Amino acid sequence: MNLHAPDVDREISRAEAEDALALVRRWAELRTPEEVAALDPVISRLLPAGEVSNYPALSRRYPDDFDADAAYKATMPDLQNGPTSLIRGEATQIQHVGISNFRLPIRYRLRDGGEVTLETSVTGTVSLEAEKKGINMSRIMRSFYRNAEEAFSFGVMARTLDDYLADLESLDARLMMRFSFPVKVKSLRSGLEGYQYYDIAMELVEHAGTRKKIFHLDYVYSSTCPCSLELSEHARQQRGQLATPHSQRSVARISLLVDPEATERLWFEDLIDLARAAVPTETQVMVKREDEQAFAELNAANPIFVEDAARLFCERLRADARIADFRVVASHQESLHSHDAVSILTEGDTFAAESLDPKLFATLHHPG
Repeated sequence: MNLHAPDVDREISRAEAEDALALVRRWAELRTPEEVAALDPVISRLLPAGEVSNYPALSRRYPDDFDADAAYKATMPDLQNGPTSLIRGEATQIQHVGISNFRLPIRYRLRDGGEVTLETSVTGTVSLEAEKKGINMSRIMRSFYRNAEEAFSFGVMARTLDDYLADLESLDARLMMRFSFPVKVKSLRSGLEGYQYYDIAMELVEHAGTRKKIFHLDYVYSSTCPCSLELSEHARQQRGQLATPHSQRSVARISLLVDPEATERLWFEDLIDLARAAVPTETQVMVKREDEQAFAELNAANPIFVEDAARLFCERLRADARIADFRVVASHQESLHSHDAVSILTEGDTFAAESLDPKLFATLHHPG
């Protein structure tokens, strides 16, 4: 049988609520924070300047004199190296996990024997086995810094890759270094000089016990439409009508695998020379009127569709004994159309792919 007080459902007045609140506050002021939290943590809100907490009051002063010694560090949790039971989601292998856009100044060797220091963006990843929770990503950075004072080459990259493969106990790994490479370039006729900048990336990949050295180069050039050139000349000859063919800034991303059997080194400057030899209408840095006229003549002497560009680069890449597999992605950013003309040409298995990054061609836009 349930008994109810006769006034259990009656409305409580404000005065009664104020009396009850005063009573709770008097009780809480005489109790420890733990006792208050044991009754109800929300009671802390009712106290002057009170905070909700299930813990004793903590220090808010930064302890700049605290020494994290070996004994203390041994007590610290390390969730990334925790047991398999901590894995969230499917316990399966991850092909690449690591860091991207870790930046620092790096020295690189030049073809003439000199060196240049360039701000470099580093991406470092390793494979993660199904039974492992995660990796300590700072170890990739520490491994890199152990070699960062050397003038970089694929050899130094290989030592860095070895270091973090060992540190992280992984099977596969990838290291990519991206930078803007400056080259002083002469104008076509006036003798002026200026710096042209080339986006270059060096990539070292370790997969299934095989190591690959890969270069990427973005080459920016002008492409004059052969069809537009012929139509313009037709208008001049047939009707005495002044007409100009359309040209546009164009970009080719050339990716290549260095042949492991090659005895001669492939330099950054060699990549640029190769691209220039294939398509000589590189955009200009410094120009006077005679240079602008020369550039118009150079474009007229080398009109190319985007298909031509891919095949011209292919011809030069095939002819170089230091190069194995390669890929050419070309984008002619049309001045006639509101869309771009694009092409992709690959040779070998390294760069073959049935699917493309949906924004691949958007990354080839190089604003001035």
